[in-house]
Amino acid sequence: MAPNNETLSKLAALAGGVLVGSDLGVADVTHDSRSAGPGVLFVAIRGARSDGHEFVSEVVAAGSPAVVVDHPLDVDVPQIVLADTRRALGILASAVHGRPSEGLKLVGVTGTNGKTTVTHMVEAICAEMGVRPGLIGTIHTRVGGVVVPTVRTTPEASDFQRLLRHMADMGAEVVAAEVSSHALALGRVTGSRFAVSAFTNLSQDHLDFHGTMEAYLEAKRMLFSPGLTERAVINVDDSTGRELARSCEIPVTTVGAGADLAADVLGADMTGTEFRLVGSHKKIGSGKVPMAGRFNLSNALVALACVDAIGLDLGDAVKALVAMPPVPGRFEVVFDGGPVVVVDYAHSPDGINKVVGTVRSVTDRSLTVVFGAGGDRDRAKRPAMGAAAARADRVIVTSDNPRSESPAAIIQSVLAGIPSQESVVVEPDRRKAIRLALSTSSPDAVVLVLGRGHERFQEIAGEAVPFDDRAVVREELATLGMADS
Repeated sequence: MAPNNETLSKLAALAGGVLVGSDLGVADVTHDSRSAGPGVLFVAIRGARSDGHEFVSEVVAAGSPAVVVDHPLDVDVPQIVLADTRRALGILASAVHGRPSEGLKLVGVTGTNGKTTVTHMVEAICAEMGVRPGLIGTIHTRVGGVVVPTVRTTPEASDFQRLLRHMADMGAEVVAAEVSSHALALGRVTGSRFAVSAFTNLSQDHLDFHGTMEAYLEAKRMLFSPGLTERAVINVDDSTGRELARSCEIPVTTVGAGADLAADVLGADMTGTEFRLVGSHKKIGSGKVPMAGRFNLSNALVALACVDAIGLDLGDAVKALVAMPPVPGRFEVVFDGGPVVVVDYAHSPDGINKVVGTVRSVTDRSLTVVFGAGGDRDRAKRPAMGAAAARADRVIVTSDNPRSESPAAIIQSVLAGIPSQESVVVEPDRRKAIRLALSTSSPDAVVLVLGRGHERFQEIAGEAVPFDDRAVVREELATLGMADS
């Protein structure tokens, strides 16, 4: 990556700040004091747990040639002083890295559920069509199939811009990025330019951070501002999506019943959904989503509308979709030799409703759901999660990622939403809960293991304990003599 070497005076003007000290060039930008050093501009951000201003002396000692602060400090390096350093971070990083989003077809996807699946679909379609893709998200961040380590669904603004620069340098043409509500509220994609941004749905989640559903929606709405995105794709099967489409100030492609892009279901089972495109694209033809559920058909329509919006041939995209590999932990059929065992990341009331409803819609097999709720997160959703799971024939309530909370207390909150306890079993040990579900299910049953999906560790009292639902299912099946190890 060639350094852009933007000067401090230009950066100060761009971000609306004042340069105190001499002018010089910088080659990188960071908010993390551990990444400070020669050529790296350090931006001090006030966070929930720490204040970057407290580390300024440390980064200067590490060799950073200049800092960005919200008040003048007594240090022997130039300073850019401005009011909102968090907002400035993305603007500065984008400039230093040569505004990488402008040389890419950047696709942003937001919504309570479906972000990961839609971005993986966009990546898979592009790869199948010979367009080199990049992916930024919860499970993987990668370019051309090569994984790049990250720690957040949407990286912090300085990391996001550096990552886009890296992907552009690696030859990426399209980058599909999950854009979380946290990322929007905290300005992590500020300084970017999205060719198209998509909205999947909105339901109760993350109220521990946003406080209200109104604030949660307003965070999502930020992605569809004219200054950030050129075109929108919005799922209007979702009531919030319909309102968002009406109020959107940028061109919109709607997907869903009666929308610009819609689908008739031709057939559905546990392996996926066959469909025919209708609406304004009547002549495109038929295809198959290789993931079960109406909600995944909806995700596919969003992905298809996104690639159409960036100029790919929609007919070829429909053909490419069927070849996509499974998305880890997203309605992933781990075992189909009896019972059928599916692992899914559903961890909100709406997500659980959709996954349970999918099984109910394609089979009349007996259904067992194994799930729990995460600790230190939105507590108000726990009873509603219980109510959603109660649509199954049997529910086994267990521990998820309790974090600092008592697993027993979380379980009680979940149980409060289940009207009848007759078909409910409580087993706090997640491995034992999975074993119980497998050992007591008939060969023609379905077992859903929900909540953690692709995750490989349980967060318990400050420790990351190895635990992958998919691996544990396979291990327990082998132990029970139901499958080879």
